[in-house]
Amino acid sequence: MSVPYETTAYEPPESPESPEEHLARLLGRALNSFELPDETIRLLDCALAHDSSLHSAHHSAGLHRETYRHTWLLADGSALTLWELVHNTVPGGDPQHEVYVDEEELRTATTRLPLPSDAPDFELPVLVQLSPVPGPRHAYAPDDSADHARRLLRRAENADVPDAETLALLRSAFAHQITQAFGRPCRAGRVGLCFSLYEHAFLLRDGREISLWEVEHTATPDGRHMCEVYNTEDAARDAMERRAAQLS
Repeated sequence: MSVPYETTAYEPPESPESPEEHLARLLGRALNSFELPDETIRLLDCALAHDSSLHSAHHSAGLHRETYRHTWLLADGSALTLWELVHNTVPGGDPQHEVYVDEEELRTATTRLPLPSDAPDFELPVLVQLSPVPGPRHAYAPDDSADHARRLLRRAENADVPDAETLALLRSAFAHQITQAFGRPCRAGRVGLCFSLYEHAFLLRDGREISLWEVEHTATPDGRHMCEVYNTEDAARDAMERRAAQLS
């Protein structure tokens, strides 16, 4: 059995949320949550894992608007996204929350907000678009990183683990960082499954960076924890979807 890690990309470890708890909190603060289709709520009630990120932000003359993307991994292996709009209607006013099923609805909602097109020089409008341009991702810590890579690959149970060439490159790793990319250890939807995705980023002595992607899940016939390791994030996420679909 592999050991879950204590890192997370989007929520503090002292207040973990299950997918249901995160959905309830989102709907509880949204003024228009009653407009969401019943089918959408039904699907989200059975989600296995969730992830949230800031999508864009605009601040000008005391008014602000932020949009957030909330994504859930569903029991059939697909993903469903809700878009949250947070804004104030008067300078310094309390934030209001709205939630939408698709990005087109979100864009329509943002056009009616009273954000000024111009502002004084000392308060210029600022547009922050975090996706798809990532910032610096890794803060490496020197450690016995080559041994960490060996142990990670040794506990992987998938047949298509990274090849011997990758392992040979990782022998020169001298620092690494582990980051949780999706899900939360041992927190699952009503179907009783756990899915977590971790990036193990390694810094080599020649300055190159290599990442291994670990999927930790309980989508096994007996419900035990299983570890799989892949060369790319896409391959790891495809594996998560396959495993979820097999037991849906």
